[in-house]
Amino acid sequence: MVLQKVVEESHVEVTDTLIDDNNAIIKTSLCLEIRYQATDGMVGSWDDGDFLGEESLQEEEKESQETDGLLPGSRPSSRPPGEKSFRRAGRSVFSAMKLGKSRSHKEEPQRQDEPAVLEMDDLDRLGIRLAEGLDPDSVSLASVTALTTNVSNKRSKPDIKMEPSAGRPMDYQVSITVIEARQLVGLNMDPVVCVEVGDDKKYTSMKESTNCPYYNEYFVFDFHVSPDVMFDKIIKISVIHSKNLLRSGTLVGSFKMDVGTVYSQPEHQFHHKWAILSDPGDISAGLKGYVKCDVAVVGKGDNIKTPHKANETEEDDIDGNLLLPDGVPSERQWARFYVKIYRAEGLPRMNTSLMANVKKAFIGENKDLVDPYVQVFFAGQKGKTSVQKSSYEPLWNEQVVFTDLFPPLCKRIKVQIRDSDKVNDVAIGTHFIDLRKISNDGDKGFLPTLGPAWVNMYGSTRNYTLLDEHQDLNEGLGEGVSFRARLMLGLAVEILDTSNPELTSSTEVQVEQATPVSESCTGKMEEFFLFGAFLEASMIDRKNGDKPVTFEVTIGNYGNEVDGLSRPQRPRPRKEPGDEEEVDLIQHSSDDEAEEGADLASVSSTPPMRPQITDRNYFHLPYLERKPCIYIKSWWPDQRRRLYNANIMDHIADKLEEGLNDVQEMIKTEKSYPERRLRGVLEELSCGCRRFLSLADKDQGHASRTRLDRERLKSCMRELENMGQQAKTLRAQVKRHTVRDKLRLCQNFLQKLRFLADEPQHSIPDVFIWMMSNNKRIAYARVPSKDLLFSIVEEELGKDCAKVKTLFLKLPGKRGFGSAGWTVQAKLELYLWLGLSKQRKDFLFGLPCGFEEVKAAQGLGLHSFPPISLVYTKKQVFQLRAHMYQARSLFAADSSGLSDPFARVFFINQSQCTEVVNETLCPTWDQMLVFDNLELYGEAHEMRDDPPIIVIEIYDQDTMVWGKTDFMGRTFAKPLVKMADEEYCPPRFPPQLEYYQIYRGNATAGDLLAAFELLQIGPAGKADLPPINGPVDTDRGPIMPVPVGIRPVLSKYRIEVLFWGLRDLKRVNLAQVDRPRVDIECAGKGVQSSPIQNYKKNPNFNTLVKWFEVDLPENELLHPPLNIRVVDCRAFGRYTLVGSHAVSSLRRFIYRPPDRSAPNWNTTVRLHGGCHVLCNGVPCSHPTGEVVVNMEPEVPVKKLETMVKLDATSDAVIKVDVADEEKEKKKKKKKGSSEEPEEEEPDESMLDWWSKYFTSIDTMKEQLRQQEASGMDLEEREDMDNAEGPKGTMKGKEKAKAAKEEKKKRTQSSAPGQGSEAPEKKKTKIDELKVYPKELESEFDNFEDWLHTFNLLRGKTGDDEDGSTEEERIVGRFKGSLCVYKVPLAEDMSREAGYDTSYGMFQGIPSNDPISVLVRVYVVRATDLHPADINGKADPYIAIRLGKTDIRDKENYISKQLNPVFGKSFDIEASFPMETMLTVAVYDWDLVGTDDLIGETKIDLENRFYSKHRATCGITQSYSIHGYNIWRDPMKPSQILTRLCKEGKVDGPHFGPPGRVKVANRVFTGPSEIEDENGQKRPTDEHVALCALHHWADIPRVGCRLVPEHVETRPLLNPDKPGIEQGRLELWVDMFPMDMGAPGTPLDISPRKPKKYELRVIVWNTDEVVLEDDDFFTGEKSSDIFVRGWLKGQQEDKQDTDVHYHSLTGEGNFNWRYLFPFDYLAAEEKIVISKKESMFSWDETEYKIPARLTLQIWDADHFSADDFLGAIELDLNRFPRGAKTAKQCTMEMATGEVDVPLVSIFKQKRVKGWWPLLARNENDEFELTGKVEAELHLLTAEEAEKNPVGLARGEPDPLEKPNRPDTAFVWFLNPLKSIKYLICTRYKWLIIKIVLALLGLLMLGLFLYSLPGYMVKKLLGA
Repeated sequence: MVLQKVVEESHVEVTDTLIDDNNAIIKTSLCLEIRYQATDGMVGSWDDGDFLGEESLQEEEKESQETDGLLPGSRPSSRPPGEKSFRRAGRSVFSAMKLGKSRSHKEEPQRQDEPAVLEMDDLDRLGIRLAEGLDPDSVSLASVTALTTNVSNKRSKPDIKMEPSAGRPMDYQVSITVIEARQLVGLNMDPVVCVEVGDDKKYTSMKESTNCPYYNEYFVFDFHVSPDVMFDKIIKISVIHSKNLLRSGTLVGSFKMDVGTVYSQPEHQFHHKWAILSDPGDISAGLKGYVKCDVAVVGKGDNIKTPHKANETEEDDIDGNLLLPDGVPSERQWARFYVKIYRAEGLPRMNTSLMANVKKAFIGENKDLVDPYVQVFFAGQKGKTSVQKSSYEPLWNEQVVFTDLFPPLCKRIKVQIRDSDKVNDVAIGTHFIDLRKISNDGDKGFLPTLGPAWVNMYGSTRNYTLLDEHQDLNEGLGEGVSFRARLMLGLAVEILDTSNPELTSSTEVQVEQATPVSESCTGKMEEFFLFGAFLEASMIDRKNGDKPVTFEVTIGNYGNEVDGLSRPQRPRPRKEPGDEEEVDLIQHSSDDEAEEGADLASVSSTPPMRPQITDRNYFHLPYLERKPCIYIKSWWPDQRRRLYNANIMDHIADKLEEGLNDVQEMIKTEKSYPERRLRGVLEELSCGCRRFLSLADKDQGHASRTRLDRERLKSCMRELENMGQQAKTLRAQVKRHTVRDKLRLCQNFLQKLRFLADEPQHSIPDVFIWMMSNNKRIAYARVPSKDLLFSIVEEELGKDCAKVKTLFLKLPGKRGFGSAGWTVQAKLELYLWLGLSKQRKDFLFGLPCGFEEVKAAQGLGLHSFPPISLVYTKKQVFQLRAHMYQARSLFAADSSGLSDPFARVFFINQSQCTEVVNETLCPTWDQMLVFDNLELYGEAHEMRDDPPIIVIEIYDQDTMVWGKTDFMGRTFAKPLVKMADEEYCPPRFPPQLEYYQIYRGNATAGDLLAAFELLQIGPAGKADLPPINGPVDTDRGPIMPVPVGIRPVLSKYRIEVLFWGLRDLKRVNLAQVDRPRVDIECAGKGVQSSPIQNYKKNPNFNTLVKWFEVDLPENELLHPPLNIRVVDCRAFGRYTLVGSHAVSSLRRFIYRPPDRSAPNWNTTVRLHGGCHVLCNGVPCSHPTGEVVVNMEPEVPVKKLETMVKLDATSDAVIKVDVADEEKEKKKKKKKGSSEEPEEEEPDESMLDWWSKYFTSIDTMKEQLRQQEASGMDLEEREDMDNAEGPKGTMKGKEKAKAAKEEKKKRTQSSAPGQGSEAPEKKKTKIDELKVYPKELESEFDNFEDWLHTFNLLRGKTGDDEDGSTEEERIVGRFKGSLCVYKVPLAEDMSREAGYDTSYGMFQGIPSNDPISVLVRVYVVRATDLHPADINGKADPYIAIRLGKTDIRDKENYISKQLNPVFGKSFDIEASFPMETMLTVAVYDWDLVGTDDLIGETKIDLENRFYSKHRATCGITQSYSIHGYNIWRDPMKPSQILTRLCKEGKVDGPHFGPPGRVKVANRVFTGPSEIEDENGQKRPTDEHVALCALHHWADIPRVGCRLVPEHVETRPLLNPDKPGIEQGRLELWVDMFPMDMGAPGTPLDISPRKPKKYELRVIVWNTDEVVLEDDDFFTGEKSSDIFVRGWLKGQQEDKQDTDVHYHSLTGEGNFNWRYLFPFDYLAAEEKIVISKKESMFSWDETEYKIPARLTLQIWDADHFSADDFLGAIELDLNRFPRGAKTAKQCTMEMATGEVDVPLVSIFKQKRVKGWWPLLARNENDEFELTGKVEAELHLLTAEEAEKNPVGLARGEPDPLEKPNRPDTAFVWFLNPLKSIKYLICTRYKWLIIKIVLALLGLLMLGLFLYSLPGYMVKKLLGA
């Protein structure tokens, strides 16, 4: 068999265990690797290296003992042994990574003759050579490193981000709107909804006797906690029945989910979803009802797009909108979660040892000082195990059982070991089980399962103190800094069958005994060996510089000398009978390990050493050539397979991430062919996935594999197989234009890989490295053990195993937050190796070569005994040249908002500084630092590929205190190395400048532009080094500038600056700014504006344009930033800095001259960033092509055909049918519309602004819906494409079919429903406006089309913990613009007509003289305001500020509303430029005390006013001169058009024959008449002019979109809660210059007043009512029926009929009339009620509730409470039409199971019929409990006055008395009648029988009575 397999596969491995004479298996196994090569070479070939495995190398090592484990450098192959040939690929050539950025050119050549990594161009050429004859679209480039042949790879990437962010608290806001509840289970209940988040509870108001209450109440919860705590909080929504002050009420049902689930939703929210209620007390019951709610979770800086709050009338499809994340089934089942807690090990000491010592002295017993128990939290419940007294290794074997719905909506189970204490229990350690990682919801998925497995817990250091400052770490917040304990646990889930009667139905947490598991179930205990060598320790913080320092390495508790305490015993291998000698044999099998036992215990810390000074801040340890080592033996269950699989996936992910970074960098720097690189990345990904499949499947038979191991392996293999296929398919789809989209898809791959690689079942704990000084722990680093794990398979090897890793030690816990966390405590170069002791022979193979081992005394002469230190015999001498050119966007460290930065460069143990550049955030140092005599230890060739890293730190020199510096950021770099025998010539040298990202903590803090080279000093000394040629700057002293080959090539540029004005300057040092001036500086040159003479009077500049020339690098990416600084000129020639701004990238201001050869060049004259400077290209000789745009509403052309490309020279006629366009926009009619009688046409006079607004909102929602749909379509298409690739099953025909279907779908979604089109033709068209769901600025690019706003900053940049934001540093704004271009420009530019040289490139800008403007602010409404009062509501009113004007509309506050409709307009006169910032705020009115600000929004009016988009007054859709749509602008459309043409120097407008206008080469046609109020038609040009304005964007060269008539939605922000939205405000602003004609009166947008109606309901009869009472006398069933009715929400005015007593058939006759007056808003379909909330309320609150009529039947009882029998609720807008007769009236009418025509009382006015009344039975199912015949009649208040009727049966228009049968009387009012009835009718015969029987009995009695006396008489014969 084996041979067959080897012939097929060319390579096979065979492993077998050996057995002894008794056939018992011994612990030795033999592994053979067999390879086969066919003579014809068909199967595969090998090279010698394949067999140069460890074995042959061992032989060589024994011969050459020159260096242990490493071959002498003399061998021709410089490959170290132990690295099989795979090392070649060079896994991460560090410099290519440039820390997060990748550098794809100029890598180190491997031999002197060939470059290692070809330049990009070479690669392209190579790609093209490879692809001769191939489609260029299929060329791909693999990772650049793969081309390098032989890189030694001995260093791993350091992590640049320092600060732990996990445990830091943040601001969160959870907002929940409870809208309504439906189908609540229970009879006639009074429900209240309780909303809980964590421990906070809030309640809605109570609604009386209803099963479907409507609340619409909004609750907000604010938190300031860390994300972990936040996302584990549970949101619980429960409905409680009849809660009042005295009783807590009964729970109907509840729903819970954790905050994390909501936060992981798109937009962090659920909107209008139905939560399913279930009863936790009874799991066998079904659902208990639904609650409709919105839930949103906002963190600082999240912006939530709330769907637009419009009149939400759409019918609710409950099942389609459940409050569940995607992929969760709607019917969840109950399940039991068994968390099994077996035992724990290695617990720390938790009590003081005082008492213990006393006890020990007296009793002699020695106790463990900890009393542990385990507490488990899940879904808001917690359970705990028993307490094991005094035990470091407690044994529980218990399980905690939770019952919850599955899948649960809580992501994590928290397991915590706690120490029981009399005073308070504290946590020892916490572990979170993430349910998503231990289950899989796919088709082939599996239920959550875990273990039994060990999990490791980390937390604070182990020494016991009463108050542990790091206690939070033990609670699971933040990164643990020390091993605390490990816990063996398991988890299983069982889905319950709720129909099973034996089931206990409660969901209380239970704790029961669990079956113990064998010790070996978690894996065989193996001995692991950890080795570390400290190659360098530098950058030790000066606070620790005075005492000797030692480093300690621990793994678990092994190696922990100080506070390990409960030392894990070394488990001896268990001996079984007959096994002893073998064990011995193996133990002492090799002679080198004879001394194994206790001697090689471990050396876990380096010898103490006193640091030496490096510079002012840092010290280093002088290790020089003697490097201390540590080694630790430890015993862990052997679960390496888990870690190996995780490592393989991590490798794939790292490679993918590196590749994606490459591609992003290429796109960013606009390098050619990013798509080829992306293809290469995808190829590597699919290869990696294939490799995983072949590797991961090993060790299947492992006894200790848990179910999770098996299932995870299956699912990982499936996922990766799938991913490999998708990557392959994607690779084929990558084209130049799709790179960005495909890049996004690849990011998803990356996330998925990272998620899969995270192994939930731990095995070996992480390794901690602590720096100790004076026996105190100072700083630490933590390395995951899987990164260090050794394997002989390259992909499984940990990424830091046998590599030199650079570690930065940080302070533990909270001490590491903030600025303390940014300073490095120490930097270590550390070599680590972790593996089984068996594999120990390999542990030194990755060290730099050239050392000798120094062993401890007992290890001398033993080959594999680890050294205690290494002495390097080889060292190389180097010179480092650091070319520090410049930095940009640095951190502002001084109060002036600037810094005095200098850079400090560290390499090994030397450091040097650049000079300080004063007052700038973008210093140009242009300085070369030379480090001489650097001694590096190891072989020369290794240095070349793997030099140590350079650390560059940027500091701010404090001007006040000399010598004090503030840390500003740090970055790393790798130098380019030149060996002594290499040429200093291209392509590698001289090195190029590159950008390095600077980090400060986790935040980026600028970029450094620099280059570094490391030059070996050869035998000839420094003479061989390349000369330092370059201009030596004599005036800068001995400073050497960056040499010529490295500094960028410069050319001459001109920078023109437009100075417009300064705004909102704050005071400087308490003095006001009076004469400000702007200084512009770039690359050492600059220009100053003219000073503003009097800032208060006119803050604009009088000279607008100035320019300066400057030498800038040709490469735009290297352009220096441009600095804008504003100074205030004070008396006596003093200057004060007001604020500054750095423009970090000039790219968007670079002007590129148009390409005149293009046929339509004049449409392309645009600035890069939308600066339409040059607005007057020479009118070029057009061909006479005209483009005609037609607006005639005659020809119905479908909208789809208007997509004609409008090119300047094309000739096209466009007809736009307006009516049709409108129709398309119309929302499809609501459901059930087919039966609805057609609405009568709305009368023009009835339409108002609100009609327009609501129609527009419908349109907006429809568009959003379509966008979503089309977005979905696209995604589906992508998925289809991806799916088609691998399966290839879709035949051509099917494909076509699918495409057709898609097309059909799409046309359906885009065209209006065909059915609904017909009736719509009749409807009048309502004009619409544009509702923007965001600010207008975001739609029109901040209105910076030519005028830019630069924020001026002053003061230090805030760090997160002070919560200060960018906002607080803004001290004003500079308005202006820039234009950068190369000189000289082309000749013809300046020759153009009307070219004003003083304006340079800024032609045609308006004057900036002061101007008076009328500002008209329309505030429509606010939504979702943050509650400001205790009752969870607010009393909002509007306040507006502009300049000195301050309007507070306090008297019109709206009581107790969070969604107030303001509907007001405010007029303010302002003069620009003095007053340009408009603030609209919403305040909360308070009776006592000051009013609170809820939130405010600021609008910059100036940019709007001067913008080319013309944001002064929106352009309406159509022009009319009267009615609701009246034209608001004082200028008519034709005047606006004329003006635009004149300003843009456009030919036109030529109004031709009526209804036609020509602008440039476009012709617009449209209607030519207009109707005035009286219906008279007059000719007009305004329609066509308006059409031209709508299409202004198509006009060549000057066209841009004009702002339409609109309403914008602006977020309200509160400075106290930065970054969190406090609600939204809908408004718009009109501006009219005062020198123009006066605008008309403002539009009336006051809120619609509700219309008064009266609803008259006559209850005629009831039938088939269930009979509730048993008759007192006769036991017959009957009911005393009455009917109760009310209009929803007004239970207090409920009305009852009289009682129909003693109905025996369920029939009742009433003839009773109810009258319900109500106020109704037709637009929103809501009833408006105003009432006081409570007796203490100051004023009435307005509520809007749906119009619903409730009818109920009751059974009247005299002495007990009345019994509820049944009810129906009719929504007056759409309720089922009543049945003609009682017989036809069925239950289905109400449940909606049959299609009944729906009617609206507002259209029908009068409806009569029978309706069913329903109630729920015991099984929660609806049953019919009666039928009622009623008549509904709706009148307006006026009609009701004219035609009054009486209540009940009263006058006027009385109803006749009902004809009730005789039985319906009251027996005690008329007893005789009742007796007569009883006797005569029913019981006559019964009574006769009873009387006869009684007579008979009487006779018998008398007979018996008289018998004795009679007998005596007879006997005595008396």
